Amino acid sequence: MSKRILIIDDEEHIRRMMHITLEAAGYAVGEAQDGPEGLRLYGDGANWDGVVLDQRMPGMDGLETLKHIKDIKPEARVVMATAYASIDLAVDAMKLGAIDFVRKPLTPDILRNAVAAALTKPALASHVAVTPTTPGAAQPLIQTVTMNGFTILDDTETPPLEERQRRFVVVSPHGEKHDVLVEIESEPVEYVERMTGRRLAPDSSFWTAQARLLLSDFLWSEGKVPPMRRLVLNSLDPEKLPIAARWK
Repeated sequence: MSKRILIIDDEEHIRRMMHITLEAAGYAVGEAQDGPEGLRLYGDGANWDGVVLDQRMPGMDGLETLKHIKDIKPEARVVMATAYASIDLAVDAMKLGAIDFVRKPLTPDILRNAVAAALTKPALASHVAVTPTTPGAAQPLIQTVTMNGFTILDDTETPPLEERQRRFVVVSPHGEKHDVLVEIESEPVEYVERMTGRRLAPDSSFWTAQARLLLSDFLWSEGKVPPMRRLVLNSLDPEKLPIAARWK
């Protein structure tokens, strides 16, 4: 039996695009034009496997609708979609139990990937997970899950590359694995030293964290693995300077 997806969005042309995309992927699809109609169609949740929910709607917005859906069915799998993305909004959505949070305009691939990933994840999947360790154990894999279904693995047991390079394994929402190399240029290293008076060498864990963040941001915004499986870190957000100044 086909999985059933409910789309709740006040823009008719966007609902139509989502409907066609998901129906072509084999889902049975329902539509609602606002939060109250969506809740009426959702009922007790028994007939729906997932929800694609717009955030900015007149009257009852997406977060309020999400809260009602989770009150009805705590294990509901909801993908939030918005053209007005912000970190605070994403955090609020995930705290309320959204599985994924995607930006409009959506390509068909991003929508299909987000829905497919949501249906396979635990209902309360978190954004970042770190494998626990015990004293004396080998260093773990650091796992970062982006909110559109990609997983980034940083294997600390991998033999080191050049001090300016970091290698990650990216797992797509469908399970394909790709090696991605991030190269750290001299400009951000020199910028940190100039602005903080501290030199964080290219092999510092600070740059590993920034390389991982660069890759995560690319996957989140582009919805695909970087071209040539390579990215270059050639600048640093000034807001990261206080972190660099305290980094150990």
